[in-house]
Amino acid sequence: MQIKDSTYCPDLLNYQRWETREVTIGDVPIGGNNPIRIQSMTTTDTMDTDGTVAQCISMVESGCDYIRITAPSLKEAENLRVIKAILREKGYNVPLIADIHYTPNAAELAAKIVEKVRVNPGNYVDKKKFNIIEYSDEQYQDELERIRVRFTPLVEICKEYGTAMRIGTNHGSLSDRIMSRYGDSPLGMVESAMEFLRICEDLNYHNIVLSMKASNPQVMVQAYRLLVNNMMKEGMNYPLHLGVTEAGDGEDGRIKSAVGIGTLLEDGLGDTIRVSLTEDPEFEAPVAKLLADRYIDRSELNKVEGSQNVQINPFEYHKRLSSTVQNIGTGEVPRIICDFSEIDNIGAANLYPLGYQYSVPTDKWTITDTAVDYVYIGDKELSFEIPGTLGVVQDYNTWMSNGSKKQHYPIINFNKLGETNDFSSQLNFVRAEALELNAETLSQIAQIDNAVLVIATTHGHGMAQQRNVMSLMLELNITIPVIIHRGYKEISFDAFQLYAPTDFGALILDGQSDGIFISSDLPLKKVVATAFGVLQATRTRISKTEYISCPSCGRTLFELQETTAKIRKRTDHLKGLKIGIMGCIVNGPGEMADADYGYVGSGVGKITLYKGQTVVKKSIPSDQAVDELIELIKDGGDWVEL
Repeated sequence: MQIKDSTYCPDLLNYQRWETREVTIGDVPIGGNNPIRIQSMTTTDTMDTDGTVAQCISMVESGCDYIRITAPSLKEAENLRVIKAILREKGYNVPLIADIHYTPNAAELAAKIVEKVRVNPGNYVDKKKFNIIEYSDEQYQDELERIRVRFTPLVEICKEYGTAMRIGTNHGSLSDRIMSRYGDSPLGMVESAMEFLRICEDLNYHNIVLSMKASNPQVMVQAYRLLVNNMMKEGMNYPLHLGVTEAGDGEDGRIKSAVGIGTLLEDGLGDTIRVSLTEDPEFEAPVAKLLADRYIDRSELNKVEGSQNVQINPFEYHKRLSSTVQNIGTGEVPRIICDFSEIDNIGAANLYPLGYQYSVPTDKWTITDTAVDYVYIGDKELSFEIPGTLGVVQDYNTWMSNGSKKQHYPIINFNKLGETNDFSSQLNFVRAEALELNAETLSQIAQIDNAVLVIATTHGHGMAQQRNVMSLMLELNITIPVIIHRGYKEISFDAFQLYAPTDFGALILDGQSDGIFISSDLPLKKVVATAFGVLQATRTRISKTEYISCPSCGRTLFELQETTAKIRKRTDHLKGLKIGIMGCIVNGPGEMADADYGYVGSGVGKITLYKGQTVVKKSIPSDQAVDELIELIKDGGDWVEL
């Protein structure tokens, strides 16, 4: 395989797991030909032995292959010995992972007890004071040597005891040294890990797993890709631990996780998954397993023929330049088309799940922030006046027969173009299966005035098939706007909520779509919420408040789920605002690096509030902190009354 500057996976078009080296973690190896492993992290106080053991058992029974437990100091690290012994007595041989941030001595002790330790390069022996310091090359090397001296004892212990290690970089906890040289970037994340990895290699230690976590899926995906590219160039192939950190809870947490993790899985990257939800840990494993199981037989699908030449920079976001037709294309947010073609007798009330609420007494429409842009009605007609912001898409023959009603536009199947005599002077959707599209047919469609191409696929690896078309369009400099169409029939909502973000997210994160078109037999309100959730997670269309909320763990200093619910209840109308809710200082303020406001546990029953990364108020009693947060948002000029 030729490694180019843009290479980051074995095959861009046909699913192939990147073959990483096998790493031993107890009796459950990772990488190589092993299945994608599932893991989660306990939320109990590590000193609560019985509670931690009980939760570990619950997590194993929910599907976890590994369990991570925080060890912030020596006493917690020592108690891992007790927890492990009890689990073994009860017949649970699940490998345990000690989670370490600021305490090398705890890591060194834990490495003698459990099967794996996780260290964060930005916190372990480096400095994170949010200071910008100019380092000379000599000073920079001096710091690297200091890190080597402090890190080497842990590596030697891991070698002696056969303990694995995860070098886990987090976007929000890059050290001041890394930030000063590389900035708050995927490149900085990769360099932070590679520094530690090179020390391990120099010491002939290779039992290593790597991660590049961020709460922003776009940053997370770019960092993992860049990491793999760097490893390929240096002849390395260490296993990858995938996760979107601080993903949040409920619908948002699942969608955001699927956008990040799923995008990488689509390209064959990833050896273990942790879905970080602000929920009890036993809810995480089933979500991760549902994501992973989709790829069990993926490599057996029919091949997608096309070029492996990357037409984009996979390590940076740049939206594809396209012409603009109506409100679709460059300069516009991605548009959403909802499928109404199987609904009979469509009335005004049917538009409610689409974000349009009609009042009979006032004869007026209320349009929400999550109102879809177009509705596809097939060969049907509407018998009521539609809101002014909604476009109606009809099959071509029906559109021709209705006198070209206002806000109505045709959709023409590519294989029927030869029978088409007239087009809309405003907007024409041309739908084609990805297999129908090549240089000749794309050029033909590009000749149609005001055309928007709808690329559909039923291939099991449809993202790659659609990516192939987009790559060809870039190569040919065809700039018509593109809508990605996918259908989801006869699957559960749990699966849909993960599959759709994966399929659409991968292309949107690469700037390769001007909109999404979903056909599904699931409740429309849920389909629409998922569509807007995907655009929110990719940061391409903001329609609601975003919560960067960490999963609870033994370090958490307040009831995270309850507090998140309280904050969400009072702030979920603040469209576009990003609020970080962090259980402890380890996960904040760093992990909420791009949040507008932060709510961080700083002591038992005490909260510190941030505006950006600046501390505004310290040691606020937790029963007053939500009110204080609201006042801070008001003082900052970001509050909107309901």
